[in-house]
Amino acid sequence: LQNDHKALMKQVEEALHQLHAREKEKHAKDEAEALAEALSRNQSLPQAFAKVNAVTPGSPASVSGLQVDDEIVEFGSVNVNNFQNLQNIATVVQHSEGRPLSVTVIRSGKKVHVGLTPKRWAGKGLLG
Repeated sequence: LQNDHKALMKQVEEALHQLHAREKEKHAKDEAEALAEALSRNQSLPQAFAKVNAVTPGSPASVSGLQVDDEIVEFGSVNVNNFQNLQNIATVVQHSEGRPLSVTVIRSGKKVHVGLTPKRWAGKGLLG
């Protein structure tokens, strides 16, 4: 009777080890898939070259829907490949006064398109 009990307990123990090993492998695989998905999601977003740190209420930027902490990916013809300094953006703004510009930003991990028309307003500059 003791021998039968020991043999049965050994089988139960081996089955438990296998069960936990499979569960551990499944958990590791799920984590790896989640990490890969997160990385691919990040890679699918284009690289930003500037970040909005202020938007004046009532300004053309505010009216267009631009928000603080938006990361600029494209500003008219300026993108990460041809951006050198903020003067590039100033030039595009000056040449586009009164005409809509296509601005693409990353907001909360999502790509968002904003139509921005630089124009004179009560405040400083053409954007605010």
